[in-house]
This record gives sequence, C-alpha cells and structure tokens, in this order.
Amino acid sequence: MDFSNIWCWLIPLLTGLISAIIGYYWGKGSSTTIDNSADLKLLQDKNAKLQADLDACNGKLSAKAAAPIVAAIPFNAVAAEAAMGKKIKQDDLKVVEGIGPKIEQMFHDGGIKTWKALSDTAVARCQEILDGGGERYKVHDPASWPMQAKMCYEGKWAELAKWQDEHDHGKL
Repeated sequence: MDFSNIWCWLIPLLTGLISAIIGYYWGKGSSTTIDNSADLKLLQDKNAKLQADLDACNGKLSAKAAAPIVAAIPFNAVAAEAAMGKKIKQDDLKVVEGIGPKIEQMFHDGGIKTWKALSDTAVARCQEILDGGGERYKVHDPASWPMQAKMCYEGKWAELAKWQDEHDHGKL
C-alpha cells in the first residue's frame, strides 16, 4: 500500500470534519428558543370559554326541543272548512299543496308532525326528507311548504285558499 497519497485523503477529510464541528456549534449558538407558552395558554383559555358557550347553547336548544309543543293559536275547524271547502283536521300536513299521504308519513318519520313544526322547518331540511324517499320524490318542490304550513298554523285559511288557487302545485 502506498502511503504517499494518504495526505490526498486525510486533508479533505480533516477539513470537512473541522467544518462540520464549527458549523454545528455556530448554528447551535445562534439559535434562539421562542417561548409561546403564554400565547398557547391564552388560546387554550379562549377555546375552553367557547366550548362552554357552545355547551350552554346546546343545552338551551335541547331544553327547547324537549319542551312540548303547545298550540298557541287555537285551531278553528269551522273557519278552515269554510275557506277550504272541505273538512280539515288539525295538523293534517296534506292540506299543504304538494304533500300527499306518503310524503306526510315521511315528514312524520322525520319528526315533523304539526303545521307549527313544518312552518319552523328550513326548506333544505324538507328537501333532505324528500331525498330520503328516493328518485320518485325528486319532482316535488318543498319551497312553499313551510309558508303554507304557517298559514295553517296561524289560521289564515282564506289566504291559504287564495294562494293555492293562484299557484299550480306550488308554482306560479
């Protein structure tokens, strides 16, 4: 083995090793540690407060949902029959233009059993219930159903009859 070329290997190796050591200590010495613990604590406290507020809101919502729905406006069957020209039963969802027996059952299964409940239901939720019935219910448009149910609930039978006469299956 020829040791005359050892310096050709040893000098670059030592230079690299010394450079690595110097670079390590230089980088370690110039780095600073940022303490974000105060910001983290502030954000954790804020998150805990928001969670408590959300829980309180959910509790209020649950309490309202658990409360029995009481009809604040009395149902007048005579006025309903006079305006609609047929006998009307209280909270019969089929009075709403576009709702038949099968759709009424779908709404009952979805927890919507009264005119008041339907009047408080978003159109998007009505559409979800219809979509749950499959393709055959795609032709139905529930856009006016909460409004019609509100007229029923409030006893505005003449307005409902007029609206239904002016619209063909909920359309102008």
